[in-house]
Amino acid sequence: MGAPLNVEESELGKRTVKKVSWRILPIVGLLYVFNYMDRSNISYAQLGMAHELGITAATFGTAAAVFFLAYVVFEVPSNMLMKKVGARLWLARIAVSWGIVTVITGFVANVTQLYAARLVLGVAEAGLFPGLLLYLTLWFRAEERGRAIAAMALAQPVAMVLGSLTGGWILDHVDWFGMSGWRWVFMLQGAPAILIGIVTLLYLPNSPSKARFLSSEESAWLEREISSEYQPEEKETFLGQLRALKNRTVLHLAVANLFAACGLYGFTFFLPQIVQQMDPSYSATNIGLLGAIPFAVGALGMVLVARNSDRSGERRNHVVGLMVLAAAGLAGTIAFRHTPVAALVCLSLVAVGVLGYMAPYWAMAARLLPREHTAVGLAGINSVAALGGFLGPYVIGANATADNVTVGLYFPIGCLVVCALMLLFLRVPREGRTRETEAASQPVAADSA
Repeated sequence: MGAPLNVEESELGKRTVKKVSWRILPIVGLLYVFNYMDRSNISYAQLGMAHELGITAATFGTAAAVFFLAYVVFEVPSNMLMKKVGARLWLARIAVSWGIVTVITGFVANVTQLYAARLVLGVAEAGLFPGLLLYLTLWFRAEERGRAIAAMALAQPVAMVLGSLTGGWILDHVDWFGMSGWRWVFMLQGAPAILIGIVTLLYLPNSPSKARFLSSEESAWLEREISSEYQPEEKETFLGQLRALKNRTVLHLAVANLFAACGLYGFTFFLPQIVQQMDPSYSATNIGLLGAIPFAVGALGMVLVARNSDRSGERRNHVVGLMVLAAAGLAGTIAFRHTPVAALVCLSLVAVGVLGYMAPYWAMAARLLPREHTAVGLAGINSVAALGGFLGPYVIGANATADNVTVGLYFPIGCLVVCALMLLFLRVPREGRTRETEAASQPVAADSA
């Protein structure tokens, strides 16, 4: 047993965690805000470009889905490259490239060009989310990781609220230089990503040992604490790292997350059309305002879920319950599709479920994976989930009719239930480090990643 945890070390820990939170999370959050906004702004742009480019619900579903094809191919290599060249350079590259592609999407002239732009956007963005997850494992201990991931994931509903409010307003009020409003949705929402990429390059440190805002004592304490949670990492070859994709836990988590993604992205991309179906007289601005409500509720739910999950150290049952809640919300949306208030309540339940699951799910995944498999494992899980991002919008669009978008929601309902059942039978130890277990932990060599 090690020496008892003294007051001085406790104060050092609190001070270090506070500094890291205030310096790292804002940049990580901004990256993910604009990432998710640029990924999903097509959901509002389609309200304007549907007539101009001749886009049906099925065509839109394909355009939204094709983005994820690139993810399947490029997620794992992207995370491996980030581990090699460093987070600062690689995350900055991702942000600048996707911002440029999003702006260019505002100039497409036909459906074929739209498909091509979405595919290239997927290549540009591939690796950001698992890269950010990997990055957070370098800065936050297990007991704080759920809240750190939630703070990052909170960017998702924030992005959707901002995207809804600005997207609808741009469609109705911006037609500069004779260009349609939907083109400006892409250009105005894509440009900030380029600036965030530059900020990332200038201010995001690669690891605690490289952080100028931490003292040598603080960075040494943090790296020692992080390393104590894992077995010492062995250097592996490229092919050796890929062995993570054979890990049974990785595969189980990946397939479960695929089904969750069908619900998440199907809901996200078709929300504006669902709101429009409530009352065809709604303007784009009205749709944007109403569409922001479920995401605002989802943001609140995400924070409360993450806090409770971290406090209890329990992950699996939180995720299972949230998947069931989201499935019930989608079922209610179908039943009340022509009743705006009831439908918005149901959509809000869906948002709480599909957004709230992210923090406990990814905290659980990061905890279950061996240290040497974290980079490839997290990317592999998210890569497989990209198939859900493809299937959800594609199947909903293929089954939607001109007067009933919600008929396609039966597919994501089934997927969410399957996800809940898969995770229900996954063995997950309860987390939580007491002061006694902290005192008993022995320092090991700091991780070199």
